[in-house]
Amino acid sequence: VQLQACGGGLVQAGGSLRLSCAASGVTFSRYAMGWFRQAPGKEREFVAAIGWSGSHTNYADSVKGRFTISRDNTKNMVYLQMSSLKPEDTAIYYCAADNNPANLYASSAYEYWGQGTQVTVSS
Repeated sequence: VQLQACGGGLVQAGGSLRLSCAASGVTFSRYAMGWFRQAPGKEREFVAAIGWSGSHTNYADSVKGRFTISRDNTKNMVYLQMSSLKPEDTAIYYCAADNNPANLYASSAYEYWGQGTQVTVSS
C-alpha cells in the first residue's frame, strides 16, 4: 500500500491550498482516510477524516469551517482543501488510511501513512 501526498507549499496567511493524496495497492473505497499534521516540536495531531463512502467527515475544532476533506473513489484520491490559513497551520501534513479505524482521531488507529507534505503559512 502506498499513499503519496502532495500540494503543500508556502502561502500567506489568509490564503488557500489544496492537498492531495493518491492511494495505490489498496481497495480504496473500503478505507477510511485521514489527514494529520505535525509541527516542529509537537506531536502529530488529527486534522480531518472521511469515511469510505465520503458521506461522513470529522474535523479538528481548530480547522472546522476552514478545511474541507473530500475523496474521489474513482481516482483513489483524497483531498484537503485548506482556506483562511493561519501561521499556526504550518506543519507537515500526512494522509493516512485504515479499513476500520477504531478511533478516527487517533494516529495509532491508521495502518498506512504517506510521506507528508510541508505546508508553511507566513504572517
